Amino acid sequence: MAELPTGTVTFLFTDIEGSTRLLHELGDAYGDVLAEHRRLLRDAFAAHGGVEVDTQGDAFFVAFARATDAVAAAAGAQRGLAGGPIRARIGIHTGEPLRTDEDYVGMDVHRAARIAAAGHGGQVLLSQTARE
Repeated sequence: MAELPTGTVTFLFTDIEGSTRLLHELGDAYGDVLAEHRRLLRDAFAAHGGVEVDTQGDAFFVAFARATDAVAAAAGAQRGLAGGPIRARIGIHTGEPLRTDEDYVGMDVHRAARIAAAGHGGQVLLSQTARE
């Protein structure tokens, strides 16, 4: 695993919109679709210096040293998913979290996750801090 950024960090969270519905619709094909989704997103994150912090189900938590890289990765991810069956919501927030032995903790992590949760599939939402 690549070294997690420290200091001012930009967090990116993703989530698939309607994943349970999609699972019912696709049945056994969902596994292949999810694997392709993960490949596309990981490629987009890696191309812009993102470091995968964690995954939960179909969601990603990724850290970037620069907000512009996080935004570029999110745009690349959404382009890669366009036209496919999966629609992902992405939230981005920049802050100065506490770095632990395993990952990050603090309000900035929670804000980034909440920003992603407020979106709809196909959207990339940024906090004011990340925008600035």
